[in-house]
Formats: sequence, C-alpha cells, structure tokens
Amino acid sequence: MRPPIAALLCALLPLVSLPAAADEQLTAGAIESVAELPINPGNAAVTAKGRVFATVHQFRRAEAQLIEITGPHSYRPWPDKAWNGAFGSGPDVLNSVLGIRIDRRGRLWVLDNGLGEPPQVPKLVAFALADGKPVFRYDFPPETGPVGSFLNDLVVDDARGFVYIADPGGSHEPALVVVDLNNRTSRRFTTSPTLQAENVDIVVEGRLLGPRGADGTVKPARVAVNPITLSADGETLYFGAMNGETWYRVPVRLLREGADDATIAAAIAKAGRKPVSDGAATDTAGNHYFTDLNHNAIAVLRPDGRLETLVEDDRLLWPDSLAFGEPGWLYIAVNQLERSPPLNGGVDAGQLPYRIMRVYAGGDANQE
Repeated sequence: MRPPIAALLCALLPLVSLPAAADEQLTAGAIESVAELPINPGNAAVTAKGRVFATVHQFRRAEAQLIEITGPHSYRPWPDKAWNGAFGSGPDVLNSVLGIRIDRRGRLWVLDNGLGEPPQVPKLVAFALADGKPVFRYDFPPETGPVGSFLNDLVVDDARGFVYIADPGGSHEPALVVVDLNNRTSRRFTTSPTLQAENVDIVVEGRLLGPRGADGTVKPARVAVNPITLSADGETLYFGAMNGETWYRVPVRLLREGADDATIAAAIAKAGRKPVSDGAATDTAGNHYFTDLNHNAIAVLRPDGRLETLVEDDRLLWPDSLAFGEPGWLYIAVNQLERSPPLNGGVDAGQLPYRIMRVYAGGDANQE
C-alpha cells in the first residue's frame, strides 16, 4: 500500500497544476489524478507547463487516436479531426498511434505503427505544438518497418537529429530502430539477446497474463524490448523488455555513426534492475523511473543501483507510460490493459474511468 502521507496528499491536491511554492511542500510519492476519461490513453506527453497530450491505445479504439487533455474530464482530438479520421481512410491520418514525445524545440513526435486490417505503412510524424501543423514526416520502408512489426515507444534527440524506437517485434524479431532525421534514413538493429523477453511473468490483479488455449490454460505472455529512454546528455540509450527485470545501456554514438551489429551488440551492458514494466523515464540526475505492472506501482532505480518503490496505488491498473511535466512531476497513463480484449480472452472488462495521473518524484526530477 502507499504511505499514509501519500494517501493524505492525494485527497487534498487539486486536479490542476500546483504553483512552485506549493510543490516545495510535497513529499516524493504524492500522487493525484489529472484526468478521468471515457477513452483509453496509451502513452502521454506533457510540456514543462503542464499541457497534456495522449495517444489512444489501439487495443480499445475510439473516435480519436491523438488527444489533448482540456480538463479533469474532457479532451479534444489533436491536432484536428482530419488527422483523427477513420483507420486507413487516407495518407494524412493517424491510424494506430502509441509512442509519443515532446522535444525541446516545441514539437510533438507521434509514432504510428499502422497495425490493423489491412495494415498501413508505419510512420513518424512531428507536429508543432504552437499550431498543430505537421513539420516532419517519415514513412518507414519495409526494411525497417516491416508489416507486422510493432513500432512502439520512442525517444527523441532533437540536438543531433535522431529518434530511437523500441519494437517488441510482433511477427518479427524484436529491434531497436534508429531514424536519422537529417538524412531521412532508418536502420533496424536486432542482433542481441538483450532485446528478447526474459522468463518472468506479468501478473496483474492476481491473474497471469497471456493467451488462453482451448483447454483454458494460459500461455504466459512474453513481450520483448519495450521501455526505452535517453540520458540527459543524449549519449546513452537505455532499454529493457516488458517481460524482463534487467535494464540495459548502450552508447548512442555507435547507433548514430552506423557501427556494425556485432560492435553494437558487444557494447550493450547491464545498467541495473527494473520491474516488469511497460514504460520508463530517465531524469537529469540519472534516476530511472519505471511502471511496475505487477504491483500497481511506480519504481525508481537510483544511480547507486538501489531499486525502490516510489508509489503504490490501487488505481495504477496497468500504468502504461511515464512522461515528465512540470518540474518534479511525472505523468502516468493508466489504461487497465490487463482487462482489454487482447489480454482478457476477447472480453473487455475495463471499468471507467481511464486515467492520466501524476506522481511527485522530487524537485530535482526533470528531463531537461
């Protein structure tokens, strides 16, 4: 259970951003609900002033795929209704979006994996936050975004012009995908066992997750590389499997400069431990935050190697993604994915509301 002080603060805190003076009175682990929604958030992205965006998870499709939160119970399709058109209805439509990030140049990066029937060409699109206009687009070729792959989560190095993507694999080998924004090229790296799932289970609400056979037995799910982050200086890429308890690191220079697969694989090293997790975030002090699926919690790996629980809360039913917002605050998309049809025998047992939450991680917990 969460500490009593966190429970008390949760009851007292309003559903709006707090002024800096009030933030200084908070204790790390204080958690609150920012938005309660009728649709299912996938990943969230937040500006330093608390403007919140979210993708809508493709396991529960809705009338919009990308939204901006406009209030405690409201949202709007973003950037407009046209980009949120029906699946496969045109080239300038967001079909199946999940990964989302905001960079330091005021751009919202959106990863469209294109999964659906029939599959669409996956793409990476950046929109200007100021007016919602698209300012960059990259359609993945079959070599790096093959049909059936699951381009999932991403991080953006806006200083050097690179995007790094985690692909759990789908019907293909798990991969790290590197997009060179300046040259409009991409590369798919698959040659390392560190990208594979470990033999560790996802157990949420006391239930082992995985496909159920005709005899009723569950085959435990095994999801490969998923959470991915970038160090504050942009020189180290971190990643791990969803079904995994190991957090890895690799020098980004090798990916930027086109080192061969063997060199990259040899340079991957263990960065520490992590829980079974869908999302992660790394701050400027070198703390790594993880969604802890099995414990309805957010965990943190400290620079000295300690893995701690930041907060545990019964409302954190499948905390999917993490994103820094205002100084000290870490936002969480919570979507009850364990109750969605693909993970619940074809039956949707989700209970409204779905939530965007945030936890106070401490005044020094920032991404920039």
